[in-house]
Amino acid sequence: MKLLNQLEERLHDLHEQSLIRVRKTVETPCGPRVSVDGRAMLAFCSNDYLGLAGHPAVVAALQEGAARYGAGSGASHLISGHTSAHVALEERLAAFVGPYLVEPRALSFCTGYMANLAVITGLAGVDKDTAIFSEALNHASLIDGARLARTTVKVYPHADLAALAALLAESTALNKIVVTDSVFSMDGDLAPLPALLALCERHDAWLVVDDAHGFGTLGATGRGALEHFDLRSPNLVYMGTLGKAAGVGGAFVAAHKTVIETLIQRARPYIFTTAAPPALAHALLTSLDIIAGDEGRARRSQLQALVAQWRESLQLRRWQPLASDTAIQPVVIGRNDETMRVGAALYEQGMWVGAIRPPTVPAGTSRLRVTFSAAHTADEVAQLAAALNQLERT
Repeated sequence: MKLLNQLEERLHDLHEQSLIRVRKTVETPCGPRVSVDGRAMLAFCSNDYLGLAGHPAVVAALQEGAARYGAGSGASHLISGHTSAHVALEERLAAFVGPYLVEPRALSFCTGYMANLAVITGLAGVDKDTAIFSEALNHASLIDGARLARTTVKVYPHADLAALAALLAESTALNKIVVTDSVFSMDGDLAPLPALLALCERHDAWLVVDDAHGFGTLGATGRGALEHFDLRSPNLVYMGTLGKAAGVGGAFVAAHKTVIETLIQRARPYIFTTAAPPALAHALLTSLDIIAGDEGRARRSQLQALVAQWRESLQLRRWQPLASDTAIQPVVIGRNDETMRVGAALYEQGMWVGAIRPPTVPAGTSRLRVTFSAAHTADEVAQLAAALNQLERT
């Protein structure tokens, strides 16, 4: 019982600090209007930025894929799990982001977490003399990938180009890897990718870009941060997720064909895991068609209009909305208990917003992570803004 008592004490400590995480059960398809534990809710907490998770054409494609390929892949990609659906998806993804890479090829993964572990450990494993330069606000998967690489890791302050330049200049490593999010998931701001790429080219370093929250939403045709900044380089290694704006699941890495072949041969998170169900890959072909087409443009325009409306509607004095033009619109409240109180008050009014606390964000910066979808309406955004404005004054 001593071991269980230790665990119970730790859990009690988390509860006392308002840091306990609690799961809620969603009983309907992902979307702005959901049933949660039997209650109708207006959700502002998913990453379904374009509203494709429940899109009829995507759902129909998933059903078609399951009928054609079955429920599961049955093995890893390197055994028997690599199907024609996976091939079609990887070819489409390579063509989709290909204008911003040199001799591009793509590799699909079950999750973005697995993709990040694979790309960082795979690239770092090429040479023992490797140094990784990691952005301070990087996602946990990038941090864990750097740890698993078992090599020198230098963390540079958020968006601090001068600090990164100094670290790169003093490094003698033969294999340098700079790792960054494109859109920072808890802040919503953009990394200075053009300047980062210029530094990497100057110092002969890789630039690994996690575009989980930019793919599908940034760029005129939804091709993400690379299109948004109009970048192109053989130094770029691009990771995009497929369960957010694309509405389905999985992820991919796109880069020069030699990089991708290296990952196939060396990346343990790719080699030693069962391939994602081929039906998902089949459905994602439809998602990509929507993202790149007229409907995708219209949905991105709607999303941008909602974000602009939100920023104009907030009238906060104590709480701090962070500067962001993306679908991620955080409001920093500060204390854990107050953040939980505000989140609970919104929930009682039928609005579900994520309350983010340490260790996900630094102590003293607990926040509401408001996320918008193109499937939201202007009236729904106005309802949330009015409720938050009122709660700050109570």
